Amino acid sequence: MLKPQDLLVLLKLLQSGYTSHAQLSASLGMSSSEVHAGLKRLKQSRLVKSDGSPIRSAAREVFRYGVPYFLPAVRGELTRGMPTAYAAPPLNAHIVQASDPPPVWPDPEGSVRGQALVPLYRSVPFAARQDPALYEWLALVDALRGGSTRERQLAGKLLDERLQVAVAS
Repeated sequence: MLKPQDLLVLLKLLQSGYTSHAQLSASLGMSSSEVHAGLKRLKQSRLVKSDGSPIRSAAREVFRYGVPYFLPAVRGELTRGMPTAYAAPPLNAHIVQASDPPPVWPDPEGSVRGQALVPLYRSVPFAARQDPALYEWLALVDALRGGSTRERQLAGKLLDERLQVAVAS
């Protein structure tokens, strides 16, 4: 059974390709054993091949039809954090923010005050700070998890575009 952190590993693989357990671990803020277990579950779920390369068509299905239902957004109180979903790139270039507080991943290093949105995994803000392209993938997934209909449709379209050029088969 997949765990939320497995999607973090999958997004990194789609964005940059497989390198090594150690490099994935360092870039995602996860232990090597967590990365290893995640890759094993991704292989069992037929989301990556035996060589660690992701399968784009399967990833598309999971993002579009699985994530919104099995990993719904959990919101919390106002906090300082890192913008996500429609408040982060690339969606913030397409969607005008209302006067409501933006969704943020709680993060002491964050620069924005907004409504907490629990990330897929505790190290997501760290991983997003390390890799701006991964940050965009994660923000799009968060829009699928808890955005309005318009936000989900736009996030799906932008994810599809990224999947077309992803490091995958």
